[in-house]
Amino acid sequence: MPDRYVTTLVDQQDAIAPQVLRALREAIVRIELPPGAIISEADIARRFGVSRQPVREAFIKLAEAGLLAVRPQRGTQVTRISVDQVVNARFVREAVEAAVAREAAEQVPPGLAERLAQLIAQQEEAAAAEDGVLFLRLDEAFHRGLAEGIGRGFAWSVLEGIKAQMDRVRFLSFEGATPLADIILQHRAILQAVSAGDPARAEAAMRRHLREILASLPRIAEAHPDFFETATNGRITTTKEEKP
Repeated sequence: MPDRYVTTLVDQQDAIAPQVLRALREAIVRIELPPGAIISEADIARRFGVSRQPVREAFIKLAEAGLLAVRPQRGTQVTRISVDQVVNARFVREAVEAAVAREAAEQVPPGLAERLAQLIAQQEEAAAAEDGVLFLRLDEAFHRGLAEGIGRGFAWSVLEGIKAQMDRVRFLSFEGATPLADIILQHRAILQAVSAGDPARAEAAMRRHLREILASLPRIAEAHPDFFETATNGRITTTKEEKP
């Protein structure tokens, strides 16, 4: 099991279970804990220097998110990526974020464009440094910032609970399936439409951006077959309705 996903002990002055949950979720999304890896409450508790109770709580939430399969007496395994869950999460995410982009362009809140532009500039720096972990965090910050900027933070919190499988694919896409420069250009297109107060263009730009994963998903699955659940037909497909 990789050791690098636990780098510091938790802050004992803060709630422990959320810290363990956050660290393990990030490790799974970044494939530091790859699909198929076996982990145990006892080992994780030892690594974090905590009791097993907060680890058990984190395991339950990760299982609810589809990232862990808890098997009593047999150990806990990081799940393989479900293509169906990725496609369904993307469908829901597009519906929500397209509405967010449209509303942002209708409102054009003061200061929002500047904050998003700063995040894009930081993304460019992360891409130049080939720092995929930082790039992913900034990508999340861009989408969260757009939602929170129009008072739709709750909508983003709902998406966070369903897009875990999608996040793993997005991280793998940084290996070349989707050039980081393309993602930056897509973010700029969203920002330009929002700044121009053009709701239709902002919505269309967001939809194009979130459909990128449908093009890269088959290539990623082919490059990492051990990370994905075996499809019943032996190949990765998307429905006609999901194609961009």
